Amino acid sequence: MTLFEEFEWRGLVHHVTEGTAAALAGEHVTAYIGFDPTASSLHAGSLLTMMGLARLQRFGHSPIAIVGGGTGMIGDPKPTQERPLLSLEDIERNIEGIKPQLARLLDFDSPTNPARIINNADWLARFDLLGFLRDTGKYFTVNYMLEKEAISRRLEAEDGISYTEFSYLLLQARDYLELFDRHNCTLQMGGSDQWGNITAGIELIRKVRGKKAHGLVWPLMKTAAGTKFGKTETGTIWLDAERTSPFRFYQFFLNTDDRDVMGYLKAFTWLDRAMIDALEKTVAEAPEQRDAQRTLAREVTTMVHGVDELERAERASKVLFGGALADASVDDILLVFDDVPATELGADELASLTTTGLVTHTGLAASKGEATRLIKQGGIYLNDRRVTDERAAVSVDDTIGGRVIVLRKGQRDRRVVKIRR
Repeated sequence: MTLFEEFEWRGLVHHVTEGTAAALAGEHVTAYIGFDPTASSLHAGSLLTMMGLARLQRFGHSPIAIVGGGTGMIGDPKPTQERPLLSLEDIERNIEGIKPQLARLLDFDSPTNPARIINNADWLARFDLLGFLRDTGKYFTVNYMLEKEAISRRLEAEDGISYTEFSYLLLQARDYLELFDRHNCTLQMGGSDQWGNITAGIELIRKVRGKKAHGLVWPLMKTAAGTKFGKTETGTIWLDAERTSPFRFYQFFLNTDDRDVMGYLKAFTWLDRAMIDALEKTVAEAPEQRDAQRTLAREVTTMVHGVDELERAERASKVLFGGALADASVDDILLVFDDVPATELGADELASLTTTGLVTHTGLAASKGEATRLIKQGGIYLNDRRVTDERAAVSVDDTIGGRVIVLRKGQRDRRVVKIRR
C-alpha cells in the first residue's frame, strides 16, 4: 500500500492535486504542514495534522513542520471574525510549547528522512514591504484572492476583513515557495480549510519557478452531532497535560460516539486495517462493551502522554466507574474529581462537624433540614458508604489516606473535602 492509498482508506483525502498519488508512490517527497502558534499547546484537533506528517515519515518521505512565527503575527482568517494580534513574546512562548508535542510523533533523528521544525519568520520577517509586493504580490490578482472561501465569507460578514488578514494567503504562498527553494519541498498538506492557501502556493511556484508542486487536504473532523472535534462543554481538549489532564484526555476519547469511533480509529491511531475491521465488528455486534472506544482511548493517550499516564488514567477511570474509593490512591481520587466543588478543612474543623453539618457545609444540601432528610432517606454517601446517622461525628479516621473525603448525593452530585495539613 502506498501512502496515498493509506490516506484514502483512512478517509483522509478530501481534495488532491493531479499527480500527487504518483509522486508519493514513485519519489522521495518532502512535504510540509503549518502549525499556528496561537496558543502554547496544540489541541486534539491538531492530532489529525500531526498524524498526517508522521504517516508521511513512516512511508519514507521527509516531513517539515512549519511553526508560524511569521504568519502567526497576522493570523489565518477565521470564517467569522478577525483574530486578535499576538505579541512577539507570546508567539515565541507558544512555539516553545508546541515543539515538544510535535517531537512525540515525529522522528528528528532518523538517519534517512529526519523531520524538521522550521520557523517561517526566518524569511517572512526579513522581507521589506516593497520587495514582498514586487516578488510575491505581483503574481496574484485581487479577483483570484476574492475567490478563496475564507475571504469571500468574511466579505459577506458585517465587519468585513482587514487588509492584514486579506494578505495572509500571500504569506502562506510565499512559505511554500521558500520551502520549495530551500528544501525541495513539493507537497503541502492540511485540513480542507487550507485548500485555498495551498493552491495559492502551488500557483506561485508554477509562475515563479515554472515547476509543479502538489497539495493534499483531508476533511475537517466533526462529530456525528455536528460539533467541532476536540471541543467539549468544558472547553478545548489540549495536548498539554497542564491544560487538559491525561485522565480527561483519556475520557474524551473513551466517550466517543459509536457513530464516530471507526473514523477516529482510522485517523488517530496506527492500527492496521485488519485490527480496525475487527473493532468495527465489535461496534456492530456488541456496542455495549465499547471495545473500540477503549482501544481508541488507550492508543491515543499512550501516543500523546505515554504508558505511565495511560495506566494512571485507567486506574482513575475504575474509581469513576464503580471502583471502590477506599482502594484508590488519594492522588487518583483528586485527579478524577478535580472539577468537583471542593472544600478545605483542618482536622479540628472536621472533627467539630456531624455528618449533617458536613453535608451542609460543603453545599451538598442547602440546609441542615434538607441534609437530615437526605440522610434519613439513604441518599447521602461518604466515600461511597451510605450514611445512616445524621448525628454521627466525622473525623480524620473517615478520610481516605488522611487527606480526602468524597461526599455524594444520589448517583452524580459530589463534593470533595480536602483535609488541610
